[in-house]
Amino acid sequence: PILAMTFGDYVVTEAGFGADLGAEKFYNIKCRKSGLQPKLTIIVATAQGLKMHGGVSLDRIKEPNMEGLKEGFGNLDKHVRNLRSFGQQVIVAFNRFASDTDEEVEAIRRHCEEKLGVGFAVNNAFAEGGEGAVELAILVVDTIEMKPSDPLIFSYSENDSVEQKAD
Repeated sequence: PILAMTFGDYVVTEAGFGADLGAEKFYNIKCRKSGLQPKLTIIVATAQGLKMHGGVSLDRIKEPNMEGLKEGFGNLDKHVRNLRSFGQQVIVAFNRFASDTDEEVEAIRRHCEEKLGVGFAVNNAFAEGGEGAVELAILVVDTIEMKPSDPLIFSYSENDSVEQKAD
């Protein structure tokens, strides 16, 4: 299966939900056993998700709410820290919805680039097709070329007990 990946310039895989359980299993198990060394990890974020983690009720997350959005940054920050602990270069792909305001998108962009030091790109592929993903594609290629991930850092040894691995 790894040999087949040599036929493309880039291979993208969905590793699972969250930078805790999904990424942890992908890096510690799948990558370790297959020998894969990701060059980049992309975390997907939405304004609605950030607002939800910022304490905004589900019936109001489509409404503009800069305070709730910013409160949700802590959740994004933790996921980015988790991914970096594996030696990964991280960028944020922001899936934009029609209800998102330009001010919200720019606040997230500034937070990612200035506070977290990670690349940020808006993904509008759902609404615009391939054209809506050009910004993200360019960021992916540029980041891999200029600042690829370090070799993977596993969070436990294969010889650790189940209890140690779960810790």
